[in-house]
Amino acid sequence: MPSENSLVYLSIVGGAVTAPSPFVLKRQADVNAFIEKETPIAKQGVLNNIGADGESVEGAAAGIVVASPSKSDPDYFYTWTRDAGLTMKDVIEQFAEGDSSLESLIQDYVDSQAKQQAVSNPSGDLSDGSGLGEPKFYVDITQFTDSWGRPQRDGPPLRASALIAYGNILISNDKQSLAKDNIWPIVQNDLSYIGQYWNESTFDLWEEVQGSSFFTTAVQHKALVEGNAFAEALGETCDACSIAPQILCHLQDFWDGSGVLSNIPTSGRSGLDANSLLTSTHTFDPAASCDDTTFQPCSSRALSNHKLVVDSFRSTYGINNERGAGKAAAVGRYSEDTYQGGNPWYLTTLAAAELLYDALYQWDKQGQLNVTDTSLPFFSDLVSNATAGSYDKSSSEYQSLTSAVKTYADGFISVIEEYTPSDGAMAEQYNRDNGDPLSAADLTWSYAAFLSAVARRSGNVPGSWGSSTANSPPSQCSGGTASGSYATPTVGSW
Repeated sequence: MPSENSLVYLSIVGGAVTAPSPFVLKRQADVNAFIEKETPIAKQGVLNNIGADGESVEGAAAGIVVASPSKSDPDYFYTWTRDAGLTMKDVIEQFAEGDSSLESLIQDYVDSQAKQQAVSNPSGDLSDGSGLGEPKFYVDITQFTDSWGRPQRDGPPLRASALIAYGNILISNDKQSLAKDNIWPIVQNDLSYIGQYWNESTFDLWEEVQGSSFFTTAVQHKALVEGNAFAEALGETCDACSIAPQILCHLQDFWDGSGVLSNIPTSGRSGLDANSLLTSTHTFDPAASCDDTTFQPCSSRALSNHKLVVDSFRSTYGINNERGAGKAAAVGRYSEDTYQGGNPWYLTTLAAAELLYDALYQWDKQGQLNVTDTSLPFFSDLVSNATAGSYDKSSSEYQSLTSAVKTYADGFISVIEEYTPSDGAMAEQYNRDNGDPLSAADLTWSYAAFLSAVARRSGNVPGSWGSSTANSPPSQCSGGTASGSYATPTVGSW
């Protein structure tokens, strides 16, 4: 969820697997019980914040995802294209897992985005696509005209990815015409926007730094790759999708050898930012190898960066005083953060867990785990005598390493449990010194992040977006773009 500040800044692992301690067993039981209790609360928390029937967002149009019911200090009673896309992707995954009651809500979201794309706004309009970069709107789908950090170019790819996920479900159920008539026109506009504007500056997902964003670049690449396959399935073409390799090439610029520089320029910060954890979770491909170029969760780059990002908060927050290296900790946006006092966030702490659950899924599917010189510091925090090497799934070394990662991942859920009120309500942040909930109440993205993390923990994963066919950047990067073509989408019949 965005903030209100919009400041511009151009050997082998030794021995057999040991039995977990009684403390670990107790914590595991607590985690399972917490997940069982919190899951229905989180699901309802999301639904309460979606119009027109959400009980917490009276006045919101049908299908509009409201960031939070909070209307003051801070006022989040708006719809952000980014937050809505991320949230609806989770809702669509729940639908794919069998919750058929969600389909009418998903269709309302599709219809709402057909309307929203056509709204002229301070970023521009649809004639040249520029208006698609507008970050937020009023909940009745009218333009927000006050000053803000605009444009934000992650909204179109995240919306496209959500709509493609639903469109692929329709195609698999022989409803291709619905996908082509109702979804493709919206997606086509968003893909055109990516191809035309990807190489221009953007505000990051926290709405504070203007420049080039790791998160934005990665989700743009993903959307074009899956968008091309979606277009082909519908008998359409995607001219903008040819730009995907160049965006992937640019993505490599954010790697500094041990971690991710989440924004270029870094604007005086270290560059370590939970935006990079969210990037790996939102570009996770369950069919992918541990690929460094797309920063897959099980990749050496993602794991090395995970350690650096989490470690950056260990001395930042009072509640992390007893949480040393190798122990799960409260995670915020970036260590220099001052928004609302600069606190840990529920969704960023959950992202630290989700990335590890994703990695565990990938290792299990591939049947092996590789520890490299790059990822060794991450593993050494968890298993002190870990060394670089390749470990088969049947080996005691594999079992020891993955058991330690699972315990570590569950630890982040335990942190969330500790600072979630007894009624299960999740705000945006929790206090850095005492853990009390802070900032916007009932943040939609917090609930969605919880649901996504526990889904991965249980082995429920999205479909592949095709990263294995799009993980080789060209030998020379180019800033080339594709001229966009835009048309006003119409609200179709379901």
